[in-house]
Amino acid sequence: MTSFCIIDDEPIAHRIIEGYCAELPHLQKIGNAYNAFEASDIVTKQKVDLIFLDLNMPKMTGFEWLKTLAQTPKIIVTTAHKEFALEGYELDIVDYLLKPFSFPRFLKAVNKAMAIEKEKESTGEPARIETAKDNTFFLKGDKKHHQIHIQDILFVEAYGNYSKVYLANEMIVSHEKISNLERLLDNQKFLRIHKSFIIAKDKIKLIQGNQIFVQDHKIPIGQTYKSRINNLLSGK
Repeated sequence: MTSFCIIDDEPIAHRIIEGYCAELPHLQKIGNAYNAFEASDIVTKQKVDLIFLDLNMPKMTGFEWLKTLAQTPKIIVTTAHKEFALEGYELDIVDYLLKPFSFPRFLKAVNKAMAIEKEKESTGEPARIETAKDNTFFLKGDKKHHQIHIQDILFVEAYGNYSKVYLANEMIVSHEKISNLERLLDNQKFLRIHKSFIIAKDKIKLIQGNQIFVQDHKIPIGQTYKSRINNLLSGK
């Protein structure tokens, strides 16, 4: 059974999603939230597997709220605003539904979320990410298993439900989520500086304003990660 909650300031949106979910017996609703504060109350008190998230809400947008979470459930965005789709995928959402959406389109998004969970269970991600030995590990990408030397990693970028691993001389699109790679990489050598970026500390060329330069790459510093940069600069 997959638990879900709906976060939307419009009651009619709740009724539509609830009606669609009633057709899917493997989904179990555990809450309704009409703003970010009610949403935070739900996710801190209960385990939520899947969230249907609106973006345009009072006081705090859906994406602003999402960035405050330490652990992110699977997210399906439900919105009337198509212009934020790119930002959504940078935040590792499952799917982006434009209102009004049909039941078949809704079902496709839910099935995608379920497929991600099944792949995670079948591939045993938590066990696999502990296999780094002698400063190397194998990374699946492009139907191949690449042996990665940790010292060659410049930075990692979230890419939907995948990751881009930038090395000294190439970039590999990996089947791993950035959260899995973060657990693998030594936090003494690597630093999460943004929802979508992990950098190698010794590859930093310079820090300027809200950006870090690694070779010719400009990498943004996320608002909620600035304290980590301050600690880095102060030697903590």
